[in-house]
Amino acid sequence: MKKAAWFAIGFAAYLGAMWFYLFHGADTALPVHLKGSAADPAMFMNERQLSLSYDFSRIKDFIYFVSVPLEWLIYLLVLGFGLSRRFRETAQGLTRFSVVHSALYVLFLSAASWILTFPLRYYSYTVSKSYKVSVQHFDGWMKDSLVDFWIGYAFTVVMVGAIYWLMKKSEKKWWLYAWLLSIPFTIFMYFIQPVLIDPLYNEFSPLKDQALKEKILLLADKADIPADNVYEVNMSEKTNSLNAYVNGIGSNLRIVLWDTTLNKLSDSQVLFVMAHEMGHYVMNHLYWNLISSIVLSFLGLYFGNMLYRRWIKKYGDAWGIKGISDIAALPALLLIFSLLGFAVSPVENAISRSAERDADQYAIEMTKNPEAAVGAFQELTVSGLSEVNPPKLVKFFLYGHPTMLERISFLDAQRTSKDK
Repeated sequence: MKKAAWFAIGFAAYLGAMWFYLFHGADTALPVHLKGSAADPAMFMNERQLSLSYDFSRIKDFIYFVSVPLEWLIYLLVLGFGLSRRFRETAQGLTRFSVVHSALYVLFLSAASWILTFPLRYYSYTVSKSYKVSVQHFDGWMKDSLVDFWIGYAFTVVMVGAIYWLMKKSEKKWWLYAWLLSIPFTIFMYFIQPVLIDPLYNEFSPLKDQALKEKILLLADKADIPADNVYEVNMSEKTNSLNAYVNGIGSNLRIVLWDTTLNKLSDSQVLFVMAHEMGHYVMNHLYWNLISSIVLSFLGLYFGNMLYRRWIKKYGDAWGIKGISDIAALPALLLIFSLLGFAVSPVENAISRSAERDADQYAIEMTKNPEAAVGAFQELTVSGLSEVNPPKLVKFFLYGHPTMLERISFLDAQRTSKDK
C-alpha cells in the first residue's frame, strides 16, 4: 500500500509538471522571420480559430501524456495487488482445457484495462466533439471502441498464446522463435488491412467524381503505381478533419481519400495531397515501414526478454508468479514492451518526419503547384484545429510528420522561388 501511495503521488506530480509545461512553460512563439508569411496562422485563421486551436491541441497533448503512464500504472497495479494471479486462477477454475486458459486470462486483463482507461478515452472523445473536430455520435464512437477492443483482443490472444507456448518449449530462445513467427504475421497484416480490417470501421466506395478519379489515376500512372481505382471513405459522419492515404501491398494496394478532403479541398489541392501519398509508395516508404517493423520487433523481443527475466526473478514471488512462462506475468511483459516502444518513439518519429518531407518534395516536383500545396496544408490546419508550432516535447514524442510551420514554410519557399 505504501508503494501504491508513492506511485499515486509521483503520478500526480508528473501530471502537474506536464500541465504546467504544456499550458504555461513551453515556448511556441512564431519565429520573427515567419510572421506575416503563409506559415503564420494569423494569416489564414481568425482569432477564434487561433484560440480554439491552441486550447484543443494542448488538451489533446495532455491527454496523450496522461494515457501513456496510466497504462503502465494499470499493469503495475494489476501485478502489485495480486489481480493478475487471481485472473489466472479464475481462468483455470472455469475450464480444465489449458488452451482456453490464456484466452480467458487475456479477456480479464483486457477488460480491466479497457474499463479503467474508458473515462480518459471518453473525455478525449467529448473534447473533440465540443471543439467540433469530431461530429460522431456517441453510439458510433462506442461501436468503434468495441470493434477496437475485440480486434485487439483477438490479435492479443493469438500472439500471447504463441509467445507463452514458445516460453514453455524454450525459456531461453522463445523471443527468437517469436520474432521469426512475427515476420509472416506482420506481412499478412499489411496485406489484409485495406480489405478486411479498415472496412470494419468505415464504408469504402469507388470515387464518385469521375473527372477527379481520372486525374488521380493519371498521377498514379505517371508514378508507375499499379492502381486501377480510387476509393473514398465516408468520414464526414465522424470528423471534420481531412486525410488521404495509400496503403496495402501487392494486389491489395489502395488509394483512399476521406470524403471530408473531397468536400473541403479544390481538385488541385487534392492532387497535391495524393501526389504526396504516392510519393511514399514511389520511395518505398511502405516497404521500409514493413522492414523497420520487423527490425524493431527483433530488438524489442531481444531486450524485452532480458528485462522480463530479471523482473520475474526479482519480483515474481511478490506478484505470485511461478516463472516466465506463467500467463500471470503477462502484464509485466506488456509493460516492458510499452516502455521500450515509448523510448524508441522519438527516433521513429524523426525518421518518419524525414520521409514525410521527402514525400512533400516529391509532390511538389510532380504537381508543380506550390500554391495548391500551401492552401491544402492551411485547410488541414483549420479543419483539424492543429497547432502550427507545437511545444518541442510534443513534437519529439507525437509528431511523425513535420509541424505545419515547417511544412507550410517549406512549401511557401518553393512558391517564392517559382515566382522568381
